[in-house]
Amino acid sequence: MQTIFTTHAIMDEIATGDGIGLNEVCALMPSRKPGKRIHFSAAWRWATKGIKTTDGRIVKLETARVAGRLVTTRSALARFLAAQQSGIEQSATAPPRSAIRRRRDSERAGERLKKVGI
Repeated sequence: MQTIFTTHAIMDEIATGDGIGLNEVCALMPSRKPGKRIHFSAAWRWATKGIKTTDGRIVKLETARVAGRLVTTRSALARFLAAQQSGIEQSATAPPRSAIRRRRDSERAGERLKKVGI
């Protein structure tokens, strides 16, 4: 149900003249290579398949089909980028230790305890 409301919001933004094509999205976004644009297929994937965030959610770029092509807005692009940021604070924590790492840490802790007499 939330998707329906999002679609209406994006259509309202496009109707007020804020619509941009995926080619313009490519021009707005920075590329990994300085001075280059992201490829059209990247913007297409964002709109059709979405991306998986660090917390496991799938986030898609909001679009509407206008005359056979996908159109979005700068506001939708900003929401797409903001939705990706929610898991960043959580991913700054250390990843879980492997079984080998836990065993080695436990052995080291045991040796330290023996040294202090515990």
